[in-house]
Amino acid sequence: MKAYFERQAALHPAMTPQDALKMAYQAAFGAEHLAGDEAAVRRYLHDELTACQAAAEEPLTEAISPDLCRVNLRAWKAAKLPEEWLARMFLDTCQPRPDGESRFWKILTALDDLAENGGLPFGFEAWRQAREAYLASGLHAVHHSDAYRERENPAYRLILSRYGRMLPLLAALDLSERQIIALDGRCASGKTTLAADLGRITGAAVVHMDDFFLPPALRTPERLAQPGGNVHYERFIADVLPGLLGGQAFSYPVFDCSVMALNGARSVPAASLVIVEGAYSCHPALGEYMTLRAFSDVDPDTQRRRILARNGEAGLQNFVDRWIPLEERYFEACRVRERAQVVLV
Repeated sequence: MKAYFERQAALHPAMTPQDALKMAYQAAFGAEHLAGDEAAVRRYLHDELTACQAAAEEPLTEAISPDLCRVNLRAWKAAKLPEEWLARMFLDTCQPRPDGESRFWKILTALDDLAENGGLPFGFEAWRQAREAYLASGLHAVHHSDAYRERENPAYRLILSRYGRMLPLLAALDLSERQIIALDGRCASGKTTLAADLGRITGAAVVHMDDFFLPPALRTPERLAQPGGNVHYERFIADVLPGLLGGQAFSYPVFDCSVMALNGARSVPAASLVIVEGAYSCHPALGEYMTLRAFSDVDPDTQRRRILARNGEAGLQNFVDRWIPLEERYFEACRVRERAQVVLV
């Protein structure tokens, strides 16, 4: 946690002990103290967004913990993103965090060390006094200090970091017309989770490339020798592209790997935003159907750790020996990451 406080102190040198305590409470408990009054949450957000001035030079997000970040309202307004999207993200972040108290004490210990070693814009004695006064009245949310408010004029909302990760993608959209996102990227980089979050927050429809697994009959050595040849792009072209490009609702058969055959169908509603998620969604054979190319990246160590947790030792070895090399060959040959307009890390 120390790095998050050091970064905030560098960005906001007006930080006082009171502001550090506020950030500690937010990092531990999120916005759970605002849960239960959705109407008030929406009203306050609307009023603050209406009153603030757009400021494109401000960062859209500032991380305050591994799983939480602050969204700067002036930057949100400059990006011309819908108020409703931020309201949904924030309301999700208002949910109770059962481990909040244990988190808080760990964060407080980190702050003690930072203050004692000169890592904050105030001295240890000022921190000790503020800390003792705060704890005397129990753990509770506090406001920013008057000095911080005057200098920084804070206007933000807390959201989960996984929502913060999607903001560069949302900011790149042209919301004046229908958008189709091709969300390609490395396995275990969070593409499916990201697409589900986007669907819930924006109302986007989602098409999954995993539904177009190449059937055994087509897995010839010649086909698998092609970069990206292990996806059934012919069926995607036939079953998805007409409805996708036409803007109407459609459905398509789903390949079920558990039975290694088509099994059931997936319905895709008509929507102003559609996400085609999964590796090979930017395959050259599919053409330029998308209005935005995005690439979801992940470092090799995190990738392996996630695959191990999801698929076990045998599954990890299968990915390492087979699927990851096939993906990497496709990424390199088709310059998928290089051609992406947005890269999510």
